[in-house]
Amino acid sequence: QVQVVESGGGLVQAGESLRLSCAASGTISRFNTMGWYRQAPGKQRVLVATITDGGTINYVDSVKGRFTISRDNAKNTMYLQMNSLKPEDTAVYYCNFRDFRIDSWGQGTQVTVSS
Repeated sequence: QVQVVESGGGLVQAGESLRLSCAASGTISRFNTMGWYRQAPGKQRVLVATITDGGTINYVDSVKGRFTISRDNAKNTMYLQMNSLKPEDTAVYYCNFRDFRIDSWGQGTQVTVSS
């Protein structure tokens, strides 16, 4: 089993920055992918960005150039640096860990961007 816990959400104004963290614990195998997803009120959960343990990165177009995903494999921790935040970035952000056996989700952290 792998557990993931997010932290770092909050309330900011448009144009400001936030950094989210996701700590994974448990039996963590190689060849895994961690990712950030978000769910706005009344909408489905959607992909924000993913990163493999080998460093391959994928972003949704709406965050390219503003968000940076990274991970520290030694600490089993993933980060999401969010710059130039917009009101439409307001959502609950979820961390995901996935390998050939496991698909684990965190409880989510709220990000609210005021205009």
